[in-house]
Amino acid sequence: MKVAALQHDIVWADRDANFSRLEPLIAQAATDGADFIVLSEMFSTGFVVDDSSIGEPTGGPSSAFLSAQATRHGVWVGGSCPELGDDDLRPYNSFVLAAPDGTQHRYRKIHPFTYGNEHLHYRAGTSHVTVDIEGLRVSLFICYDLRFADEFWSLAPHTDVYVVPANWPASRQEHWLALLKARAIENQAYVVGCNRVGDGGGLSYGGASRIFSPLGDTVASADDREVTIMADVEVQHVLDVRAKFPFLRDRRNNSD
Repeated sequence: MKVAALQHDIVWADRDANFSRLEPLIAQAATDGADFIVLSEMFSTGFVVDDSSIGEPTGGPSSAFLSAQATRHGVWVGGSCPELGDDDLRPYNSFVLAAPDGTQHRYRKIHPFTYGNEHLHYRAGTSHVTVDIEGLRVSLFICYDLRFADEFWSLAPHTDVYVVPANWPASRQEHWLALLKARAIENQAYVVGCNRVGDGGGLSYGGASRIFSPLGDTVASADDREVTIMADVEVQHVLDVRAKFPFLRDRRNNSD
């Protein structure tokens, strides 16, 4: 499967402007052969954490945009957006993954970014989500989740690729790169990290999107410009790496 990370700028709190910006970029990635296109965290609004009213209904404009793009181009498309729960209170930071037939899968960010006050306006999710995409087992995370290795470890036996959309500030870019690579090496799985570029909410974002192999090799990388990176992701390579270096079986369980 060819996976693309679409590293893009975001117009602050303007969904329509972001949809217009992303449409041609998604179309180009699909034309270039991508089967699965990853957008950034909060792709339609930017990382708005001081306004709970930014939330939209489940199945609202952002997720509808993803499904429309997926069906139009016959690809998988995913990114996170602020979605309300059943009680219409604080939203979740929700990774919505749309399939080519328009159906959707959702992962709700387990770790709100307390340093940036996300926890004051967003609720935490409680469940992991792994989706089978044409035989590729894809586990979904969002930005700050990357700092919590145990969440990734728990899914490793059933994961071929981890996907992490982000709004990770340029000031901590070295952390972003080190953690992405570490998650790939320690779990012997691909890691796709898609970060935004540009400025928003008083912060600068440096991109540095990456796709790492199960051995931690960089197979695709971006600088600080709006760009799409792409790489072939192969289940067999994950199997081969884990067979040659059977480190996962030596990991102690919490009960040991």
